[in-house]
Amino acid sequence: MIKIDDYELLLKLNEIGTIRGTAKAILISQPAVTQRLKFIEEYFGELIFIRTPKNLILTPSGEIILEHAKKVVMNEQAIKNMLAKSSNEVQGTLSIACSSLISQRFLPKILGEFTNRYPKVTVDLVTGISEDIRKNHKDYHVCIIRGEKLKESVSIRLFDDPLYIFDTEPFPKDTLKERPLISFKSDDSMHELVDNWLYHHQQQIKPLRTMTVDQIETCKQFMKQGIGMAVLPKSVSDSMMDEFPHVALELDGKPVTRYTWVSYQEGIRELPQVDEFIKMLTNQTFL
Repeated sequence: MIKIDDYELLLKLNEIGTIRGTAKAILISQPAVTQRLKFIEEYFGELIFIRTPKNLILTPSGEIILEHAKKVVMNEQAIKNMLAKSSNEVQGTLSIACSSLISQRFLPKILGEFTNRYPKVTVDLVTGISEDIRKNHKDYHVCIIRGEKLKESVSIRLFDDPLYIFDTEPFPKDTLKERPLISFKSDDSMHELVDNWLYHHQQQIKPLRTMTVDQIETCKQFMKQGIGMAVLPKSVSDSMMDEFPHVALELDGKPVTRYTWVSYQEGIRELPQVDEFIKMLTNQTFL
């Protein structure tokens, strides 16, 4: 018998394009994904994907089945939402897409409080860089992103996160500082802020080369080991202020800042679980 999970698996396989990548994303083994796909194809009696060395390609039959899968998943979610709205008790599914930095630094405490208060709510959480979340923002009830707000959504600014440049070596005022720069994977708006600030301060600071790492925590550790400078937001570096030389990023006397927003579609707060989460989020003190 085909389940909702099977339809969700087909959508995820089509989105990611590989069995290996899908297995990694949904945290189950590659053979398990292959076996489940084989079962679904046998159920429909049709080949859904052609397997190539690089990716999965939808067959014409697969396109029809995938359209059906989208409708089934959407209808299932719509029914859950209707039931959640009609109930006096806060329950149902709350889907959140959240910036990796916020999910690591602030979200565990907030979700801990939320799930204790509303144990019947199922939380569906996806994390990643804000740029990727923007592309699929309509797939989620709530998006917590960094940088620019979502233009087609209702957006509330949660907090401003000023940037600092850190190093194990001092920042001299009168001579040019030449050091490697360690950067972490982020969206383009973050890199633009840093590049713009460095351009206006090229007489004081010159990166010899740039090393890019995946995680902000790796970036911090590399800086602490003396490998080079790193630009970090206050939210993840306030404990380092007393320990390492640093300079606040400013332009025209104003701090260079990353904004954090909670964004959602108009009307979605009619769902009690979404409304309660947004209330909790906007009542938090972040910095």
